[in-house]
Amino acid sequence: MNPITTKLNVDNLLLQALAEDISSEDVTTNAVMREAKQGTAQLICKQDGVIAGMDVFKRVFQLLDESVKVTMYCKDGDEVKDKDLLAVVEGDIRAILSGERTALNFLQRMSGIATYTRSVAELLKGTGTKLLDTRKTTPNMRIFEKYAVKIGGGYNHRYNLSDGVLIKDNHIGAAGGVARAVQMAKEYAPFVRKIEIEVENLEMMQEALDAGADIIMLDNMSPEMMKKAVEMAAGRAETECSGNVTRENIKRITDIGVDYVSSGALTHSAPILDVSLKNLHAL
Repeated sequence: MNPITTKLNVDNLLLQALAEDISSEDVTTNAVMREAKQGTAQLICKQDGVIAGMDVFKRVFQLLDESVKVTMYCKDGDEVKDKDLLAVVEGDIRAILSGERTALNFLQRMSGIATYTRSVAELLKGTGTKLLDTRKTTPNMRIFEKYAVKIGGGYNHRYNLSDGVLIKDNHIGAAGGVARAVQMAKEYAPFVRKIEIEVENLEMMQEALDAGADIIMLDNMSPEMMKKAVEMAAGRAETECSGNVTRENIKRITDIGVDYVSSGALTHSAPILDVSLKNLHAL
């Protein structure tokens, strides 16, 4: 992550995570370490995967003690193997012990998402379809999780509700129909914003095309219906497939020709990558 971006957007979230884990003191560390003592610990990978979040891992320790040094032997996006040495942390043992769990939580979560995303993106290679994430992220973890998707080879959909127009089924119901919803969005949104709308059948697809939607999300359609919808779009609008897309079932849509496929599973269902801080000893 860019150092400026980290300080502006990330530090406060990391401090909140540390405060969650250390509400008043780290009573165990304070009990066994009565005074400052320098030490080192090794960050070890315990399974194969894609690493993401190394700068975040490092930053957690430095927020506790700016003199902590983290020497990295890999970078975000690298494929790592079981038993690989990823980094060495050196500094006050109290800071290492107190920051260990929080630093690992971020690194494991982000690396798990990057690993899962890479495995799904590989299945779309050569199709011309881009893999997108969604807003189905862990509260207060979105900046980390969407970053991990990019590291894994995916692309970010809108970051939040202020970031783009995406008219979903309840918006359509509130507006009074597909055409009316698109018309209202065009009147309200700046002309530089694309208008995306979710449709569930071919009738809605035709309405969206006639209304001039820029992107049409094909929600929970069968592969056969999606193929017909893509044929109807014929360059008039970009198409996006959405609805319970996972690594296990994505192959059913790889030859349909949609421009994008969005998958909430990238962030809400990816398992962590197992990494551990080991071999702590005093210098």
